[in-house]
Amino acid sequence: MSKAKGKKPQRSGSNVFANFDQQQIQEFKEAFTIIDQDRDGFISEKDLKDMWASLGIIQDDKFCAEMVKVSPGQINFTAFLTFMGEKLADTDPEDVLHNAFACFDVQNTGFINQQQFTNALTQLGDRFSKEEINQMYDVAPMKGDSVDWKRFIKLIKYGGDFEEEA
Repeated sequence: MSKAKGKKPQRSGSNVFANFDQQQIQEFKEAFTIIDQDRDGFISEKDLKDMWASLGIIQDDKFCAEMVKVSPGQINFTAFLTFMGEKLADTDPEDVLHNAFACFDVQNTGFINQQQFTNALTQLGDRFSKEEINQMYDVAPMKGDSVDWKRFIKLIKYGGDFEEEA
């Protein structure tokens, strides 16, 4: 059997860094550095426990051990970035989110009234608890008493904050 000349074998897998732009990578690097309390380049159970403590939250060893167990090996920055990429990729496609939000924006303004949005989240589909609603509004881009749902989709899909489009 002859092999095709000049072709390199295809590698399976992908470069996790190619999934993010430089700003996103920098933001994830800052988050990693905050979590890596002992600055050894790896996130350990102790790092997680210390990080939670720095936020005023006491977590037990079992909780932190469970968090570290999600990785098959040590959690360095590449493993952390891969994990974050998987979490972000585990959301609905952008067009599905767009269509879902657009149902509540009948005048196509790009905004959904907070009360209308809260009613939808507590009465339709997978119902949100009051605590989940509050957590969502803590991060949702708002304009007055309305959610900027196009920016919110970007936040859900890509993380970080996005400036208003002029």
